[in-house]
Amino acid sequence: MSTYRAPLRDMQFVLRELAGIDEVAKLPGNEDTLDVLDSILEEAGAFATGVLDPLNHTADKEGCSIDANGNVTTPKGFKEAYKKFADAGWIGLPVPAEYGGQGLPQLLLGPTLEMWNGSNIGFANGPLLNQGAIEAVELCGSHEQKKTYIPNLVSGKWTGTMNLTEPQAGSDLAQVRAKAVPEGEHYLITGEKIFITFGEHDMAENIIHLVLARLPDAPEGTKGISMFIVPKFLVKPDGSLGEKNDVVCAGIEHKLGINGNPTCTMKFGEKGKGAIGFLVGEANRGLEYMFIMMNAARFSVGVQGYAVADRAYQSALAYAKERVQMSDATTRNKAPVRIIEHPDVRRMLMWQKANIEAMRALAYVTAASLDFAQKSPDEKTRKEHKAFIELMIPIVKGWCTENAVELCSNALQIFGGMGYVEETGIAQQYRDVRITTIYEGTTGIQALDLVGRKLIRDMGATATTVIKTMEKFAKEAAAHPNADVKAVGEALLKSIASLAEVSQWIGMNAMGDLKKAFACSVPYLKLWGVVAGGWQMGRAAKVAAEKIAAGDKDPFYSAKLATAKFYASHVLSQGAWYKRQIIDGAGDVMTLPEDGFELDRKMAVTA
Repeated sequence: MSTYRAPLRDMQFVLRELAGIDEVAKLPGNEDTLDVLDSILEEAGAFATGVLDPLNHTADKEGCSIDANGNVTTPKGFKEAYKKFADAGWIGLPVPAEYGGQGLPQLLLGPTLEMWNGSNIGFANGPLLNQGAIEAVELCGSHEQKKTYIPNLVSGKWTGTMNLTEPQAGSDLAQVRAKAVPEGEHYLITGEKIFITFGEHDMAENIIHLVLARLPDAPEGTKGISMFIVPKFLVKPDGSLGEKNDVVCAGIEHKLGINGNPTCTMKFGEKGKGAIGFLVGEANRGLEYMFIMMNAARFSVGVQGYAVADRAYQSALAYAKERVQMSDATTRNKAPVRIIEHPDVRRMLMWQKANIEAMRALAYVTAASLDFAQKSPDEKTRKEHKAFIELMIPIVKGWCTENAVELCSNALQIFGGMGYVEETGIAQQYRDVRITTIYEGTTGIQALDLVGRKLIRDMGATATTVIKTMEKFAKEAAAHPNADVKAVGEALLKSIASLAEVSQWIGMNAMGDLKKAFACSVPYLKLWGVVAGGWQMGRAAKVAAEKIAAGDKDPFYSAKLATAKFYASHVLSQGAWYKRQIIDGAGDVMTLPEDGFELDRKMAVTA
């Protein structure tokens, strides 16, 4: 079973050459970024390998447990690892110094989140949701709420959760039924929430639940939802902990993967009038506030997906270099060889490597825009980056996770039969990654968001801007003197043309037949991912070619060129297929009537 190793060299390359960390460091408050960059990457990599990775497999085997009183025990080592994680300051990496954080750029969440999730996704889900809770309180909470909760969340004394889903309301939040009744300066919360990540655990002294609920006079639907802070233990005026709130974990899920992560059913107000909660911001704006957490979580889950895929790739690569099977059919030598020498295994490894590097680059570039959208002194720049982020979030979440499931399956395939047994560890990566396409909004929901809110709503303005930016680069690459960069540019131009044509087709059909437009939304999202990933791989290839031309003999650059060339021929070539699937096939999705899906078990009548 291989040990996780953070891909620090590629992380540094993407941060410096593609995501533009030098420019991010010029933004107000980011002035010290470059001074600490390399040490942060090295220390995070060491923490991931030395502390989190050794717990990954054992936590999967042990899982979490719950006693009769609803107390949850996390796997052995998690509690101690979380204390080390908090003491090292990793929770507060992007949080302003006034709340005890380090005040570093959002961009650094790209590599650090990748390392936590690549080394131990079960553990990493706790800090992931905690980060969203901090951001929601920081942006929407009162001064007192910020002062009370954020420093304790940053220090690791407390953790935060996101409570949306209910048994009757999966992703349809309009059906939320949890109630909030005013009582003095607080509210009484009653209801049940399911699938709550780290809703109960033993790693911190308090848990701060951010809960969606309805006030008595709230309008129907999503416009009538408010957000409340509901602590596990009530907080006294002096900041110390008081009595336990009326919040209980009624059970934990038995899941396919991420077994180190307690996924809880939470009940509010089971013992009395209700759990005490405190309104965040204004009434009936809870869903708007929760989407602050949701968008942060969606980006993080996209990173999570390719991080697990990278771990699986590392395992498959190590196995392929050691496993000796069959002779090389291309030579006369009949002696068995390592399977990495077989062309099809090499193809699978290249498929993983190329896609992972493209996803990493796209995620980091998107993360850099988070910093510009928040901190740029120029309003136009903030607006442009905000539009780019809104377009990219469903793509990063949807494409990266769907791709990751395929890549983990690919990695397991390299192991052959040995991959199907738990002892080799690769099966865990396949199980763990499967949830990433589901939670924080399924791929279908991401695709509807992309088509309905991001493409149709602004008449394709943002999409057109990004497409033109990619096209401008592709033309430059297609005219490049380096043959590999030229090949990537030419392939990218073709796929961009497909994306532009499909975008226009969806926009036109949406005016007359929304179902037809939505029927192809997932293939459309995947097409965006393939093309945007190709854009970043093309940029990487251009940088690598110029480094080589200048005399740099670092083998990293020749490997980057070869990987980008593979991406152009094997991944970007999917553009034509997606185009046909969407334009020629979208109308076929709804043609079969519902009863046509039923299997006819009667024998055909013969003459």
